Amino acid sequence: MAYHNIQPEPLDYLAHSETEMAQIAGGLAHEIKNPLSTIRLNMELLLEDLDNPQSDRQRRARKRIDVMQRECQRLTELLDHFLDYAKVRTARTEPSDLNAEIASVLDFFAPEARQAGIEIIRYLDPDLPSVLLDREQFRGALLNLILNAKQAMPDGGELLVRTVSKSDKVAIYLIDTGCGMDDRTAARMFEAFYSTKPGGSGLGLPTTQKIIAGHGGRISVQSEVGHGTQFVIELPALTRIGSPTQ
Repeated sequence: MAYHNIQPEPLDYLAHSETEMAQIAGGLAHEIKNPLSTIRLNMELLLEDLDNPQSDRQRRARKRIDVMQRECQRLTELLDHFLDYAKVRTARTEPSDLNAEIASVLDFFAPEARQAGIEIIRYLDPDLPSVLLDREQFRGALLNLILNAKQAMPDGGELLVRTVSKSDKVAIYLIDTGCGMDDRTAARMFEAFYSTKPGGSGLGLPTTQKIIAGHGGRISVQSEVGHGTQFVIELPALTRIGSPTQ
């Protein structure tokens, strides 16, 4: 079982990279979304003409149009995921209660977890120091990891979420009892467009990694096939101010 530590990029590099990527994403949106919308509209018009197919030829044509519509939808979703990845902005952070943010995401996910047969186990350190968070970005990153864990447990299982104070850092552990990954997959899972899931965009985890790096943190993964996966997020802790001397 290998341990893969994902180091954050330097902040000046991230800023330059994000600006360049945002420009590319804008051009991509202009070049693809407009003709894609035209294609989807014309597919819908063709389906109206074949609303009640009478011949085998018409039925075959309708099936082919259905396939084309699904692929257009897949392209639209891929483009949207790419735009999300490219447009991760500089984090606008404020002092936050990390446990409260985690609890909020877990409460949101709870109905889906029950339906999937997943038990969520919480060990949130009550003495955890505050951290600087862009709350919207952090919630999105954490939810990405939780959904990834859910997909690894199609027959249900357990998801342990734990917070720990570590000197000048805080750590979040997410440990699932899912199918796990081999070393090659674990080493590449934060690469843009790398995915082992049919139809997956391969951008959810890279987006999460960018968000954590933007908070000055790091994310690591440890996994073994058949024995589950552990993600660890480390974030800088705010220095506690001692009580004034009487």
